[in-house]
Order: sequence, then structure tokens, then C-alpha cells
Amino acid sequence: MGTSGRRTVRDLRRGNRAMLLRALYFGGPASRNELSATTGLSAATVSTMTAGLLESGVVVEAGQVDSDGGRPRVLLKVNPAHGYAVGVDVGETQVKVELFDLAMNVRAGAHYAVRSAKHDPELVARHILTGVDAVIAESEVPPAQVLGVGVGVPGIVEPGPGALVRAKTFGWEAVPLGALLRAGTELPLYVDNGAKTMGQAELWFGSGQGARDAIILLVGSGVGGTVVTDGRIYRGAGMAAGEVGHLKIVAGGRACRCGARGCLEAYLGAEAILDRAGVVADSADEESALARLLEEGSPVIGESVELLGVGLSSLVHLFNPERVVIGGWAGLMLGGRLLAEIRAAAAANTQAQPFQPETVVLGRLGPDAVALGAATLVVEPFLSGAAYPESVPTIA
Repeated sequence: MGTSGRRTVRDLRRGNRAMLLRALYFGGPASRNELSATTGLSAATVSTMTAGLLESGVVVEAGQVDSDGGRPRVLLKVNPAHGYAVGVDVGETQVKVELFDLAMNVRAGAHYAVRSAKHDPELVARHILTGVDAVIAESEVPPAQVLGVGVGVPGIVEPGPGALVRAKTFGWEAVPLGALLRAGTELPLYVDNGAKTMGQAELWFGSGQGARDAIILLVGSGVGGTVVTDGRIYRGAGMAAGEVGHLKIVAGGRACRCGARGCLEAYLGAEAILDRAGVVADSADEESALARLLEEGSPVIGESVELLGVGLSSLVHLFNPERVVIGGWAGLMLGGRLLAEIRAAAAANTQAQPFQPETVVLGRLGPDAVALGAATLVVEPFLSGAAYPESVPTIA
């Protein structure tokens, strides 16, 4: 008989360690007694597991707290300096590379401009690889402590050794970004859609914390999104779920960058808003141009809010989320001034029963959340299998 479905002692130990690490990472410093209560593991198992994690430097002591009548209890936390993760945001106008410690503090950063009309895959890969070397050198972190590189890119990412990227806005059709990067680094690589990496960051550290079912929007030059169901990102059969920007909101409407008509992205996102207002601006100037439209009170802004409400209504009716998070630089700019109007527009198009306007909130991590989220692609396998590094896949 096969034994592939049976758990080994090694599997059990890995699971216990992962449970403890996740409790410490997301719950903050805790005593051994608190860890036992949180995880359901016995005091003996917690003691054994934490001893190993302390010895390996994955966990460190973080002070003491008084106990009821006994000796003070030692607090434990994940050691921020045990490992580091590189997060990369491949955007419309730049490639941003940042190095994070395990507390997700930025230790070093590098930025490389790209022309909005030309996103040559080889050039983008070179920028990423140059940036990885630069942030490691700047931070003076031992390369052996770098756990991997996470990359957030526009478009659909197919899993596998090549990490094929299909991004029509870049003119990319099955670009093997993973293979291009693998030629220049031996670090573990993880490539995902940038809206999903931002969504993961908000889910872990931002406005999505604690939500089991959520919609997280990235509104920048275009529109992307993340669908969270039961606490996990929903990816769909072809890894393409969450393409919120291509919801159809106007039959036969404006042409979208994807080639279809009437998409949300054809009306919303900085590029579309500026085009509808008759403003000509290069990608690098979109932020200042959109700010001027807001200051002027352009009617196009009001129309955009109404259309966003229509899009949110469709998502609420489909997924019944407990929270809707609006992020991305343009989304934060619009929502920072017009959140009440966005909530009202969504409510006006949505049945009252599944929707409460106050569940629409702004992202807390700012416009740089894509790189932070990309770094979580590296941290996730660390938390799941830190004791067994050979279990970390090369490209996810």
C-alpha cells in the first residue's frame, strides 16, 4: 500500500513549528504559556519547539512579563534579523526593489525608471537583478541570509519554472520572466500579479487584517484587484481571478487597454480618468495631473466615483465581502478626498442586505504596498517551513 497520504513525524514537527512561528509573527511577542493556549499545542511541545527555534536564531527573547505569583514569564518573538526578503514592484514607470527584514522594515531600496511605452522584458529583468544586488550591498546583509526575491508584475502569471507573464498593458505575451531572472540569480524566486501582492500585504498588515472575505482594489494607472475568500486569495482555475479592471460596466463602451470595450479600467484608473478629461499626460506625470483634476473639481472625477460605485456593487453582489479595501496611488488619492461619495455610490447600486457602506475602507500601507506584498511571497514559505529550507520551491 502507498503511504503518500500519511503524515510522518517530520511532517508533524514541521506543522508544529509553522503553527508557532505564525502565532509569533502575526500575534507579536508571547510567552510559552500564551503560545500553548493560542495554538492548542501542549506545554511540552511548545517548550521543545521553541528551544529549537531559539537555538537556530529564528526566535529571540523579547523581555519578560509578570506572572500570577510565579516567576516572570519570558516573551518570545520572531528574530527580525534572522532573514531578509527582497520585494520588487514592476510598475508602469519604474522598477522598485526593496530589501525587508522579517519585521518588514525596509533596509535598502533601489529604483529604475522605465519608459511607459517600452517595457522590454530583458531590460526589466536586468533592472530587477541589478536592484537585488544593489540592495543587498547597500544593507550589508550577508547574502546567505536573503531568503528570496518576490516580484509583483501586471497581468496574469502562470506558475511554473518560467513564471510566464501575460501583461497586455506591457505588450507581454507569455514572457518567461522567471527564467530571465533565474539566469542572473540563484536566490529563490516568486512571481505574482502586483495587485495580488498588494492585496496580500493589506491582508497581513493593513486594512484587510482579520477579514475572512474581502475585495482589495489596486487603482493606479489601471485597475487590478484581489478576491479573498475564507482568509485566502482566490485565484481561479487559470490563476486569473481578480481581474477587477475588466469587469464590464458599459455595454459596447470605451475601448480598454485589454482590447475589449466597456471595462471598468476603460473609465477608472489614472490613465482613463485623464483621457476622459481630455488631459494629455505621460505616465510619469499622471499623479500631478490627477491631483489637479481633484483640485479643480472636474466633473470627470464625479463620474468616476459613480462608475467605481457600479463596479463595487457588482463585486459585492458576487462575493458578499465583509470588507472592501481601496488601495493603489490613484485609489488612495481619490478615496482620501471622496471616500464618503464612493461609499454612497456603492450603496446606491447595491442591495442593502449584503452591504454596509462603512465596510469600504482605504488601504493603510500606502502606494508602496506592491513591493511589501511581493516580499511576503518570500516570507510565507519561511513561516511554513523554516526548519526545512529544502522544502522552499524555486519559483511559485
